[in-house]
Amino acid sequence: MSTPAPVFIAAPTRKKVTTLTFRQKKEHSEPISMLTAYDYPTALAMDQAGIDSILVGDSLAMVVLGYENTLPVTMDEMLHHARAVARGAKSALLVGDMPFMSYQVSVEDAVRNAGRFLKEAGMDAVKLEGGHERADTVRAITSAGIPVMGHIGLTPQSIHQLGGFRAQGKTARAAKRLLEDALILEEAGCFSLVLESVPARLARLISERLSIPTIGIGAGAGCDGQVLVAHDLLGLFDRFTPKFVKQYANLNGEMTRAFNEYIADVQSRAFPAPEHTVEMADAEWDSLLKEL
Repeated sequence: MSTPAPVFIAAPTRKKVTTLTFRQKKEHSEPISMLTAYDYPTALAMDQAGIDSILVGDSLAMVVLGYENTLPVTMDEMLHHARAVARGAKSALLVGDMPFMSYQVSVEDAVRNAGRFLKEAGMDAVKLEGGHERADTVRAITSAGIPVMGHIGLTPQSIHQLGGFRAQGKTARAAKRLLEDALILEEAGCFSLVLESVPARLARLISERLSIPTIGIGAGAGCDGQVLVAHDLLGLFDRFTPKFVKQYANLNGEMTRAFNEYIADVQSRAFPAPEHTVEMADAEWDSLLKEL
């Protein structure tokens, strides 16, 4: 007897989330939900669940491609995965993460590469890391009609400069510098700002001082929204789990169990069973044997 096909209930059609939606949510104190995705089925599931925004993050380098950090991932790799996400998610605001050295060399390079995310990959906006030193770049990209999400605090593309994946803004001086960076990025034209691994009270202060929404990751509940790497949330990344992550599933363990069960079934010839097998009518089989 064959297994019944699962029944999928389509989510109601949602209005497209835009940068204006982000601002309205902040004005009405409605938290913004954001997750990373790197492929079509994950983006589709998130969109159906009602996620506000999907970030095609350069974390792709670590959680999908197996690199030690985010630095090696290329523009072409980011665009490839961004296109897959855009095919799956039609309502969420889609943000493409600009990879290392795609915006640092020159403002012209930055504008050109940011434009590729919208023109070639179907993204709605881009994200880049850095504070006051990125103000001119943000101005140039936004002047080209491309929305920019900023990112300060722990900026993974600067791990060698920061001395590793370390929390930022823990001293009064460092905290003041982050607040200044946030205000400069807002003035430069960012529509939103990621705050990563900064003290919760500092993140709340920055959120209160800005008119644009903040998206926290390891920055406490005082931000205007939250983002997590999907592989961390789902328990798929086995190397380490950041302190700020809440795991909502353990899919790595579930996958291992399923793979072990499959291997055992193959080795014992329990799979494939008759219900997984194509049959041939006896008369046709007999006819074949007579011809051999």
